[in-house]
Amino acid sequence: MATAEPQTRWLVLVIKLPAEPSRHRVAVWRELRKVGALSLGQGVWAVPDVPTFADGARRAVELTDAAGGRAVTLRAAGRSVEDAARFEAMFTAARSADWAEFLADCGKFEQEIAKEIRQAKFTPAELEEEEQSLERLRRWHQDLSTRDVFGAPETAEAAARLAHCTEICEDYAERVFTALPHSAEDGT
Repeated sequence: MATAEPQTRWLVLVIKLPAEPSRHRVAVWRELRKVGALSLGQGVWAVPDVPTFADGARRAVELTDAAGGRAVTLRAAGRSVEDAARFEAMFTAARSADWAEFLADCGKFEQEIAKEIRQAKFTPAELEEEEQSLERLRRWHQDLSTRDVFGAPETAEAAARLAHCTEICEDYAERVFTALPHSAEDGT
């Protein structure tokens, strides 16, 4: 068994909240999920000890304190290289699940654009809706990329799918523009 000092450090948050009202538990849970924390068990969460996660961990502790709960934040590392690798793999698996959900939403976006093209629904209102959906995908991709500190296997595929979604939205925008009535006076 290797005994070299593991490189990755972790913040482990141990959180105890009153049972009622449940909104406090939900608020802390949502904050930790939003930041990408890994749930290790009831009230125990972990994130890599890197700046990306510091604000989210701080907010979770503040929410806990405001709710009359108790939070303890610990710095930790795997005891062995193997332990550190297992912990990193658990965190990366959670990011892989996030990327899988993102990729599924990219597929839904692609299907929606294809449906609008099939139905020849080339309206500015529909384009605006699709552009908002694309912007949501972009923000989500940025959030996931920020949290994916170890590089999940789906990262490259997700970037390519987002680029494809952008391309098909641009194509749809061109179709909408072409379908609009244009007057000779306005030069369009």
